[in-house]
Amino acid sequence: MQLEIRPDPAEVGRARRWVRSRIAGSAIRVDEPLAETLILLVSELVTNAVVHTGSPAVLRLSLPGTAPDAGAGDGTAGQAPATVRLEVADTSARPPRPRCVDNDETGGRGLALVDGLADRWGWSPEGAGKRIWCEVDRSSPHSTTTTTCETAPATFEGGAGAYCAGKSAYEDLAYEAV
Repeated sequence: MQLEIRPDPAEVGRARRWVRSRIAGSAIRVDEPLAETLILLVSELVTNAVVHTGSPAVLRLSLPGTAPDAGAGDGTAGQAPATVRLEVADTSARPPRPRCVDNDETGGRGLALVDGLADRWGWSPEGAGKRIWCEVDRSSPHSTTTTTCETAPATFEGGAGAYCAGKSAYEDLAYEAV
């Protein structure tokens, strides 16, 4: 599934609504913590594309398929399979750059949030632009990642990127995407 995004900040809200509607038609319950995590991740990735590129983008969402057989015997009966994947492709070749920000700055934390909430994320070149992706595993308990912004080179799927690593606790914060 995919949604075309115009280079307009109002598109962030439209992307959240679109993902909510797709989640509602999937094996993920809208009241699960996973649903709100996905909405927040979409918010951050689409905001980055709209604000930092000023060009159209494409949001792709891969939701789990049908629930496994009830007789699986592994405690996952009635739950959807493992991974949800979000991707935002834009026309800017400029790689994503996590930033170190002061506590009183109002922006610059998007990729740190993605890093803290997603089980995996990265980016790769796509055509003349790039594709930024993240994955959330439904079946594994979400581990809280602590993060500081020491920018260091890292290799992600298909390309080089940067990441924040270290300590800055998100575990005491609650996120709500509206």
